[in-house]
Amino acid sequence: MTKRKKAERCLEREAFLNLLHLADELTGQLVELLRPSELSATQYNVLRILRGAGEEGMPCGMIGDRMITREPDMTRLLDRLEKRALIRRARQTDDRRVVKAFLTKEGAGILQPLDEPVLELHKQQLGGLGKQRLAALVEILEEVRGGIESGQ
Repeated sequence: MTKRKKAERCLEREAFLNLLHLADELTGQLVELLRPSELSATQYNVLRILRGAGEEGMPCGMIGDRMITREPDMTRLLDRLEKRALIRRARQTDDRRVVKAFLTKEGAGILQPLDEPVLELHKQQLGGLGKQRLAALVEILEEVRGGIESGQ
């Protein structure tokens, strides 16, 4: 094996490990910000997804597809949110197999006051890069994700 091949693999591993450490740190800071609202990062993500779905709601299976992190038990996650009256679920009359979830007024009420603090947190976390470098980082990360998702 040439030194170049060995160095490339080391750089890839270093990038991978740095991404994992960074994701953990960024998520930890978000968890701390959400703690007073008694929301986990995954619950917050579900509420954001349902807000984006609007009044039409979203099939529960589709929520799982849009999650940032894989959630092994989407039903229990939605159960906890429904128990707190932050979402509601309804079986569709035209296709009884489909259950849609909807953001409730209470869910929107807990989500809206978090918008500005979460945005400020993201600016604190990444704003130091400046617009150009941040845009380049987003482009690089999207390129990597696209390659992984397409199997390249």
